[in-house]
Amino acid sequence: MVKQIKDKQVKVKQVSILAYNKVSLFELACAVELFAIPRPEFEQWYQAEVITFENRELELIADMTLTCKHANDLRQTDLLIVPSWPISQTEIDPLLSQSILDFYHQGGRIISFCSGSFLLGRLGILDGKSATTHWRYADEFKQEFPKVNYVDDVLYVKEDRIGCSAGSASAIDLGIDIIRHDFGFGHANSVARRLVLPAHRAGGQKQFVEKTIPRGRNSFSETLDWAVMNISEDLTIDQLAKRANLTRRTFDRRFRHTFNQTPTQWLIERKLEIAKGRLESTEDSLESIAGQAGFANAITMRHNFNKYLAITPSQYRMQFKQNL
Repeated sequence: MVKQIKDKQVKVKQVSILAYNKVSLFELACAVELFAIPRPEFEQWYQAEVITFENRELELIADMTLTCKHANDLRQTDLLIVPSWPISQTEIDPLLSQSILDFYHQGGRIISFCSGSFLLGRLGILDGKSATTHWRYADEFKQEFPKVNYVDDVLYVKEDRIGCSAGSASAIDLGIDIIRHDFGFGHANSVARRLVLPAHRAGGQKQFVEKTIPRGRNSFSETLDWAVMNISEDLTIDQLAKRANLTRRTFDRRFRHTFNQTPTQWLIERKLEIAKGRLESTEDSLESIAGQAGFANAITMRHNFNKYLAITPSQYRMQFKQNL
């Protein structure tokens, strides 16, 4: 499908969301919310539909049923989303299996949410690649798929044309990252705001396993907000600890407990986020953007882009423009 935008031919990205009997409602709803809801405020957006390879009405939990488009192939699809998959279901419908394999080997992109990576693993698509799933299924995943490089304690993993999110809500994190890749920082932030969520969450799954998440406003959270607002200043971790009325040791420990990373790592990630946004949305020089993002200079910014993103700022800007 092609539509005219400002005298420029733009191919609409067609998204297929895979449903099946007893599909997980939460992950299915995440995919629909992220990719299928019309967003007239954007000139470019996805065309998405929920499909099934089962020629029947689907049964869900709580005596609910679901009727959606019956599909025989994925030839019109650009991005396939597997919201979840029953980990006990080892037999896969031959038509579904062949359609997904054909789609992937012909250059299609696939992302899985939560246990959806089990379907991709059983099709062999993840062999030799990095992947993840919900922490409660990690041991079973590693045992069943020894050829897959399982990544612990991350919210999602992307490699080549495959993306896998960890448990449930991290589906939104992966989805927003896909949106940012396809349409840029502005679209991703807008969708995140609509969901009342940050455009990027730091840390991994450990922060959500049997641990109380800090709630409410306090000097610690207010200090982090202040740091983001003043990122262009020459901030130090000692300065942040003092502002939070905490000793440096307590501040570092609080960071580890809350985000599963050091304050320095958190600060660099915030700087990179701001730099990416400016690279995508302005024509400012690299030196100017480095200052706006809190880096000492363009050389330091380039070093951190290479270290954490494996790409230079100039390459990042060029890649974004090509995605428009």
